[in-house]
Amino acid sequence: MAKYTTGDLRNVAVVGHAGAGKTTLVEAVLHAAGVIKTLGAVDKGTTVSDFDPLEKEQQRSLASSLMNFDYEGKHVNVIDTPGYADFAGDALSVLPAVETALVVVNAQTGIEMMTQRMMDRGAERKLSRAIVVNRIDAEEVDVPAIVEQLREGFGKICLPYNLPVNKGTAVVDCFVHTDGAADFSSVSEAHSALIEQIVELDEDLMNLYLEQGDIDAARLQGAFKKALSEGHLVPILFTSAKHGVGVKELAEFITTLLPSPIEGTSQPFRRGEGDAAVDTMLSPDASKHAVAHVFRVSIDAFVGKMGMFRIHQGTITRDSHLYINDARKPFKVGHLFKVQGKDHIDIADAIPGDICAVAKIDEITRDVVLHDSPDDTHLHVVPMNFPVPMYGLAVQTKSRNDEAKISGALQKLAAEDPCFHVERNSETAETVLRGLGELHLRIMLARLKTRYNVEVDSRPPKIAYRETVAGSAEGHYRHRKQTGGAGQFGEVYLRIKPLARGAGFEFENGTFGGSIPAQYIPAVEKGVRQVLAAGAVAGYPMQDVAVEVYDGKYHAVDSKEIAFVTAGKRAFADAIAKARPQLLEPIVNIEVVVPHDHMGDIAGNLSSRRGRISGTEQRSGGNVAVHGIAPLAEVLDYQSFLKSVTAGRGTFSMEFSHYEAVPPNIQAQIVAAYKPRAEEED
Repeated sequence: MAKYTTGDLRNVAVVGHAGAGKTTLVEAVLHAAGVIKTLGAVDKGTTVSDFDPLEKEQQRSLASSLMNFDYEGKHVNVIDTPGYADFAGDALSVLPAVETALVVVNAQTGIEMMTQRMMDRGAERKLSRAIVVNRIDAEEVDVPAIVEQLREGFGKICLPYNLPVNKGTAVVDCFVHTDGAADFSSVSEAHSALIEQIVELDEDLMNLYLEQGDIDAARLQGAFKKALSEGHLVPILFTSAKHGVGVKELAEFITTLLPSPIEGTSQPFRRGEGDAAVDTMLSPDASKHAVAHVFRVSIDAFVGKMGMFRIHQGTITRDSHLYINDARKPFKVGHLFKVQGKDHIDIADAIPGDICAVAKIDEITRDVVLHDSPDDTHLHVVPMNFPVPMYGLAVQTKSRNDEAKISGALQKLAAEDPCFHVERNSETAETVLRGLGELHLRIMLARLKTRYNVEVDSRPPKIAYRETVAGSAEGHYRHRKQTGGAGQFGEVYLRIKPLARGAGFEFENGTFGGSIPAQYIPAVEKGVRQVLAAGAVAGYPMQDVAVEVYDGKYHAVDSKEIAFVTAGKRAFADAIAKARPQLLEPIVNIEVVVPHDHMGDIAGNLSSRRGRISGTEQRSGGNVAVHGIAPLAEVLDYQSFLKSVTAGRGTFSMEFSHYEAVPPNIQAQIVAAYKPRAEEED
C-alpha cells in the first residue's frame, strides 16, 4: 500500500501567464523537498518539467507535466502548466484533477491575460486558489502596487499570507507571526487582516477572536482551509524562485494549509445522459468501488499512449480490471505509474485522491471515466469549457509517401490537446488544422515532423462561402444527343425562388399530364442537386432555394435517366443566372477582451474589417469586453493584429453565427477568380 493516506495528499496545479517563472518555481520546490540534488534551468533545458525536445529548444513549457514530492509527511502532486494563451487548453484540462490552483504572477508585469483566465476558471471549478508573486527581487519591482492591483482585480479576499523583507531577500510569515518588520505594510496589519477574513465563516471563532484579540495559528488551520475551499480567501505569497526566496515557505504552506482531497471541494460528476443526468457526489473512500477521471493523454514512441488520471473513489492496483465509460469489456491495468516529468515509476496501488497513469491502453481518451463496476455506467465529469480553436491552416503533405501517415499522426496529436482540431472540409477539399493561435499550430506542425516524420506545406484555409439566389426565375433546357444508336432526349422546365436564410433546399414536382414520366423526376432532382453541391457562380455549394419542375417533354425511345439528369442540371443553371445569384459568407460572433485603453483601437479595427459592434461590458482587472459580429474572411489574421496592438494582453474568441450576402464588389472579385479555374476544368 501507499506510504501516505488520502488525508496526506495535496494536488496542486501551477498556472499563470508565460514568463511568470512557473517552471523555475516548481524546480525550486522539488529541490527544497530533496527530489533533485541540483537545480535545473529553463534556458539550459535541464528542468524536470520541460523535458520535451521542443520545450528545450523553445525554452518554454508547451504542455502540462506532472511531478510529485514528499514534504513534512505529506505527498504533493504538482502539475506545471504552459502559460501561453495558445496552450490554454492543455492548462485548463488539468483543473479537474486538483483541489488547488496556484496562480503565479510575475512581479515585474502584474496581472496578465492568463492570470485573469486561470483565476476565473479556478473560481468556476470551485477550486482553492492562492497567488504566488514571483521575482520579487527583480529590478524596478513595485510589490505594494502589485498587491493593490491583485486586490482591485480579484477582490479584497486577496490578502498577503507572507511579506517580503530585506528588499525581497527573504519573507516573513504573517499567519503565524503577529509582529515584525517588512518591506511594505506591516506584519501586524497583514496578520490581523488574515485572521479577520478567516473567522468570518465561523461564529465560534469570531466570538473567540473578539474576546481574545487573537487566535493561535494552529487552531485556525481548519478554518483557513475552509475559507480557501469556499473562495472566501485567496492568500498572496511572495517568492524569488531563481534565488530560493520564499520557496521553503511555499512548500510548508502547501503541505500545512492547502486542502487534501478529503477537505477540498469535490469535482462534480453526473450520472446519465442529456436532460436525465443527475449530479453524483463521490467519496474519497478506499473501500468503495474505484472511479477515476482521465484528465490528460500523452503519446510518445517509448510508452505509447499514456492516460493520466485522478482517482476520486476506491483503490486501483496493477491487478485491477477497469472499464472505460460504458464499455462492456474491462482492461487489466498491468502497469500503474507515478509520473515524475519524463520518468514513470511503477507502483503497486493507488489510493483515493492520488494522481497516477496507465500506459498502452489504446481505448483511453481524455475525459473518460475509469471504474471497476460494470453497473457504474454513464458517469462523467462535468466537462471543462475550453476555448474554441478558430485559427486555421490548410495543410498538404510535401511527399506523396506521407499521405498514408498524416491522418493517423494528426489524430494522435489531437488526442493530446483539447484545443487542436483536425477537419476535412469536403467543400474546399482541404485538410484544415485549427488551434488557438499561430504559435499553437506552429508547434503542432513541429511535433508532426519530429515525432512522426511528416512534413507539410501550409496556407490559410479557404473560406466556406455559399451560393444562393435573390430573386425568382424560370429555367429551361432540352438535352438531345444522337450517336448513331439509341439517342438521349430529355427536356425540363423549372422555376426557382429564394427561401429564408438557413432554410436549405426544397424540391417539388409540379408536372401534370405525364409531361415528364414519374420515373424520370428523381433524375431531374439528381441533376439539380449536382448544381447545389458544385455551385453555379463561384464553385461553392448552393443553399436556401426552392425548385419546382412544372413541365417538360420526353421521347418514348430515346429518353433515359442520364438525359433528364443533364436537362435538370442545365435548366437549374439557366434559372440561377436569371435569379440574381448571390454569394453568402460566414459571419462570426466575436468577443474581444482588452485593457480599457485599447478599446478605441479594437472598435476602429473591427469597423475596418466590415464588423459591427453590438455592445461592451466592463471586466475585472481594468479590462473591457467588446462584442460584435464580423465576416470570417476579415478576421482570419485577427490573432496577429490583437497580439501586436495589446502586446499579448488581449484575447478574443469567435464562433459561427450565420451567413450573409457578400458585398457586390467582393462577390465580383471572387467570381472573377473562379472563372479561369472553371474554364480549365471544362
